Amino acid sequence: MKNNDLLKPASREEAELLEKLDPKRMPNHLAVIMDGNGRWAEKRHLPRVAGHRAGVKAAREVIETCARLNLPCLTLYAFSLENWRRPQAEVDFLMRLLREYLKRELPTINKNNIRLLVIGRSAQLPEAVGRDIADAMRQTARNTGMKLVVALNYGGRAELADAFNAMLDHVRANGLSAFRADEQTISDHLYTAGLPDPDLLIRTSGEMRVSNFLLWQIAYAEIYVTEALWPDFSRVRLLEALVDFQKRERRYGGLGALRAEHDARSRRG
Repeated sequence: MKNNDLLKPASREEAELLEKLDPKRMPNHLAVIMDGNGRWAEKRHLPRVAGHRAGVKAAREVIETCARLNLPCLTLYAFSLENWRRPQAEVDFLMRLLREYLKRELPTINKNNIRLLVIGRSAQLPEAVGRDIADAMRQTARNTGMKLVVALNYGGRAELADAFNAMLDHVRANGLSAFRADEQTISDHLYTAGLPDPDLLIRTSGEMRVSNFLLWQIAYAEIYVTEALWPDFSRVRLLEALVDFQKRERRYGGLGALRAEHDARSRRG
């Protein structure tokens, strides 16, 4: 990839990584489990909220980089259903931080032609947070660049339960006596309906688990785990993950040839 094509490198290391990237083999959908904010703060003898603020800076850099690399879709795991178990003061801070981020970053999001989407049980979020999210999605709805999907109040099992309940509601509402759901029907009822499945899942902080994230969608995703805590996940670390992804030979079991052809068609647009 020419260094000046999409992204101006800030260091020699970035420049070398950019040279290794093939723009025709970028993931159509990158998903990220952003983990390690608390540990980052503890290592520095700082309050956990300092780690969350540092994590916002890392998110900003990753979002900007992915948009400039023309990735079609980026999903960030921001707040899980399980996160409500954290101390109330921390939860309240995270909600304030989210609102602050939306207000401050919305002009930049629009400038970069990014469309914001939110998945999860958003109706259960605080009213003010829900209002700000709806406003931000409305203001970016016409943008045609990268889709930035933020998973808020999200759980993979809850998503599947909601999808199945939506299908049952459809059966009842239409008085159907027989109904069979195939994989496409289930996909069409997920929060991510209309989006490609992730090609690459990145997990920071070295944890070797998927933490109830996009359980249906990551069936064939490549997984990249880094020891870097989320606030330390720089543009260099992102480029390293993308270079590693492009070195892999993707296999899909008995569906290998079919999925490979699907990937090729997706890259051709």
